[in-house]
Parts: sequence; C-alpha cells; structure tokens
Amino acid sequence: MNQSLHHERQAQGERLPDLSGQVAIVTGAGQGIGRASALALARCGAKVLVNSRLSPGQQPADGRAAQVVAEIMAAGGQAQANTADAADPQTAQLLRDQALHSWGRIDMVHANAALGQHSSFGATTLSDLRAIIDVGFGATLALFHAVWPVMKAQGGGRLLATSSSAGRFGGAGLSAYAASKGAVEALMRTLALEGQRHRIVCNTLSPYAHTQMTAAHLSPELAQALPAHDLGPVLLWLLSPDCPLQGEVVVAGGRRLARGAVSETAAIERAPGEDLAAAWARLSALPAHTQPDAHQAFVAFMQGAPS
Repeated sequence: MNQSLHHERQAQGERLPDLSGQVAIVTGAGQGIGRASALALARCGAKVLVNSRLSPGQQPADGRAAQVVAEIMAAGGQAQANTADAADPQTAQLLRDQALHSWGRIDMVHANAALGQHSSFGATTLSDLRAIIDVGFGATLALFHAVWPVMKAQGGGRLLATSSSAGRFGGAGLSAYAASKGAVEALMRTLALEGQRHRIVCNTLSPYAHTQMTAAHLSPELAQALPAHDLGPVLLWLLSPDCPLQGEVVVAGGRRLARGAVSETAAIERAPGEDLAAAWARLSALPAHTQPDAHQAFVAFMQGAPS
C-alpha cells in the first residue's frame, strides 16, 4: 500500500484493509462509481485492471481508463487500462486473461458497467432496450462466469455488482435499465448461495451518487451531498476479506446506508366464496418478510399466515 496515502486516510479515522498483492478488475471504471472503486482499491495496495470503453474516434492513450491508471500510478499504485466494450461478449475473457497474464490471479471483481435509459418503453427501440440489458446485466453475467473457475481454483474471491433501486422498485422511463438491475440482484443472490462452498463472496451495491448517469436528475444540493468518491469506504469494505456479508444488497449514498431486500407477506387461505379484492385487502395488512432462498419462500408460502 502507498504509505503516504495510507497514513493520510488513517489520520482521517478510516480503517483501511491491506490489499497488497491482490488483484482487482473494475468495469465501467473511467468515471463515477467505477473510478471511485478503482482508486480506493489501488490506495489499499491492490493491482487494478481499469476497464472503460473508448468514445468514438478516441485513442486508448486518451481514454478515461488511461486517465484513471495515470492517477493510480502517480500515487504510487499499480494499474493497467483496458478499453474493450463491456457489451462485447469477448470482453469478459479478455479482462480475465489480461489480469492473469499480468499478475497471475484475480481476487476481486467489481462489475459496474451500465448504460442509462432516458425514454419510455414505447418510445425506445427493441434494439436499444436489448443493448441496455446486454451491458447492464449481460456484461456482469459474462464477467463473473469468466472469473468463477479462477476463483474456485484459488480457493475464493469476491464479486461485487452495481445495482440500482430501479431494479427493486421500477421507474418510469427505465424499463430496460430496471430490468437489467433487477436481474443483477437476482443473479447475485443466487451466486452467493452457490459460492459459499467455494469461498466466493458475492454482494451488490445499490448506490445513490452524483455521476454522469444521474446528473440530470439531481438538484445541486443533492449532487453536492452525494459525491461518488464518498462510496469508496463502502466499496472497499464490500471487496475486502474482512466483510462478513454474503448475498446482501447494500444501499449507500453519502454517509447513509440501508439494506435492500425482496420480500413477501405470509400466504393466506381464501375463505369459500371470498372475493379476491377482499382477500387482497387482508393481505395488504400483513407485514412482509425476506426469505433466504426460493425453496424457503415456497415453504413459507405453503405454511401461510396464522389463522
């Protein structure tokens, strides 16, 4: 770990993990949350593969990935740039192979690449809807699938995906984006169950932050209150070996935290001849609960609410 940065942040009261010798891949790392993740990991000693696609006509040396790598190296860290497009099905394997060729292992992966959406369902072409899902969900799926056997062979690793409240609650004009983030959260809950026996830790960050994607929707006051770099400590915790969470959705913005979850009420038995609207009204008065997996959700449904 760069000692001057380490001492500076310890003086600010932060307890930093020592990630010396560990290797991280961060996608969508050219700006915003991905950049905050890459910089935070590098400050703690990790070697970081920084992925951010090029803008049309841009040269690799001028891209955002190269700029983040330059920041890391200027501070005494180690990093490499990768400018492959996350939407390309081959990018996941390219990232895996570059990290292994350069540093011999992969300990942490933060899948952060996404495309925003700013139009209603009917006004968006099917091609554009699919492109949003391909990046927001497909790229995460492909990257984690590519590194999974590497982490199994190493005896463990840590996977973090960036989600959104849109994936849990929906949002007008966010049909494909919300679908992609809902799929990400479902994927991470499932990978957490499968990863336990391999010591592969899987969690999700659902952030509120001022980024290029959210800038048009935040007031100046909220933009100032929610800088992306404030997420650095949360990102570090979720990717560090000290984090005890598995299969969780951590909602974070500024210094605020919440726990995201899906839930169901207990099931009720409809009385003979009972109107469905009346049954639904009874259901609406019941508290909702989370379940550890789909099987337990089914068991709880069959057990139902106390009569």
